[in-house]
Amino acid sequence: MPHIAVADATSAVAIQPGAIVSKVIHRDRQLNVTVFGLDAGEELTQHRASSAAIVQVLAGRLRLTADGEELDAGPGFWLHMAPETPHAVVAVEPAVMLLTLVRG
Repeated sequence: MPHIAVADATSAVAIQPGAIVSKVIHRDRQLNVTVFGLDAGEELTQHRASSAAIVQVLAGRLRLTADGEELDAGPGFWLHMAPETPHAVVAVEPAVMLLTLVRG
């Protein structure tokens, strides 16, 4: 397939009370693109990805910690992390984020 279009990635998931939901919207040999919906207070504790990662906030507000730096992330926020960067995510309010993992 020469291209893939997603009209509204934000609507790929519905935020659910007390939960984190996710949906893969694209996967191939180089990319894995997942939309996450996080209810307020939900978190992904500190972890590392073996590949480069890009986080884009589509809706709501997150508090991201990347390599020890705390970042306030609202709609339009964009973050690139090198492989093995320690990071964590906390939803300050219900939020939707797009995560792209790039394989080298």
